[in-house]
Order: sequence, then structure tokens, then C-alpha cells
Amino acid sequence: MSERWRDWVSDAEDAAPEIIHHDAQLLVVHKPPGLPTTAPTSTEPCLARWVRERFPDLQAHATSRLDSQVSGLVTFALTRDANRCLLDARRAGTYERVYLGITIRGVSLDQGEWCWPISIDPRNPKRRIAGPGRGEREALTRYEVAARTPSATLLRLRPATGRTHQLRVHAAEAGAPLFGDSLYQGERRKVLPEGSVVTARRVMLHCARVSFPLVTGGTGGALAGERCTDGQRMCLDAPARPDMDRVWRALGGTSADLQA
Repeated sequence: MSERWRDWVSDAEDAAPEIIHHDAQLLVVHKPPGLPTTAPTSTEPCLARWVRERFPDLQAHATSRLDSQVSGLVTFALTRDANRCLLDARRAGTYERVYLGITIRGVSLDQGEWCWPISIDPRNPKRRIAGPGRGEREALTRYEVAARTPSATLLRLRPATGRTHQLRVHAAEAGAPLFGDSLYQGERRKVLPEGSVVTARRVMLHCARVSFPLVTGGTGGALAGERCTDGQRMCLDAPARPDMDRVWRALGGTSADLQA
């Protein structure tokens, strides 16, 4: 794939996608930062192309997406039934995601909700704003503080809706833009008291967990969706990428903090 993608990351350990789960119905991949989930053309580097190249016989359809700079779990449906069930779960609110985000501004409360609607920025259609406007849609994010250091705060974020740039916009509106998120007023450098500098080369946001109802049977492995009758759920975790781990530790945290 193009080296444009690898320019975002500092070593090969950060650059490689990783398969977290694969059965007859579902593929879940740990996406590295800098790699788009999908792309406008089949020749551009993206996670969907990476999946196609490794599984040419599969009809994999991405049922979740992450911004290019964001790392973490992405689900692919491998059958029509799986695609329908995953989409049903998202509509029903039973497809749950947990993100970890670093901010160097901090939040005053240990937990709460952000419920600003999200609209298209009239000055930049690729950007979103919190508040009324063109394309306005309701949005809800639940947050809690996972850890604090003198220099930064680690947030655990649970989006109840899936709007474009939702977590990034909500964090910025709350006065806690994500570290590295220059599109939404996030700083990319932090000077520590002793004079050392911590740099974020991308948005410090990671999808650490996905969870959804499942059913089993036949050769299908696991299916997500409302048809589940036994109350079981599939829950998959992905550790923070090495670049985010390094940044958080440089800001005074520990690797153990980075848990969904």
C-alpha cells in the first residue's frame, strides 16, 4: 500500500492492521491510525482494500467506520444476514462502542453526557460544529474520566449515536479537545513542567471495544442483531496502539490505564 498511510505512524508495529475476530459471518479488524476505513476508488489505500486483498473470496462490507486518524475496531459483515443484523443492532442502540481519548485540557466532572446536536460547518463542509445548522442531527455521548495525570486526562467515551466526528466535536465543545486534533482546536504539542515536549502526530482517539447481541447456529458462527433470544453478546477488545500508549505514558499515565 501507499507510503502516505505509513507517514502517519512512527514504526511498523503501529502500521499493520490486525484481525481480532473472523468467522463465517463476521470479520473484526484493529485499524491502525492514518488508514481510512474506505476510499473513493479501489486503488487508494484503505482498510476495506486491505481486507479484499487478504480475503479475495469474501464479500466484506464495512458496517462501522473510523476517521482516518482514529485507531481501533472496525466490523465487516461477510453475509447479507450479518450485514442486516449489524445494521439492525446499530439502529436499536444495541451495537455499543467504547473509545479512549486523551485531552490535555481536562473536564471538571468525572462523568456525564454531551448532547449537543451536530451540524455541517458552513465554512468547511468536511468539518462539523456543535449546535443548530445545515444537516443538523441529534447526538449523544456519554463520558467518564478513566485516569488523570498532572498533564492530561484520559476519557472513556461511549457514543449513543454515530454522527460524523461526533466524539471530536463534543469533546471540543466541552472545552476538552482531543490531543492532536488540530481540526477541532486540539493542541499537537504539550510542554511538560520539566521542559520536555510531548507531540501527538494524530488525533489521540481509539475505539477499544465493540459489543453487540449475537446468535449462533449452523455454519454461521456469530450473528449480531435483534434476533438474539438468549441474551448473549459478543464483546471484542483492542489495546491502544503503540503510538497512543507512548503519548499517554509521556504525559504521566500508565499502559494499564488504557483499558476499555
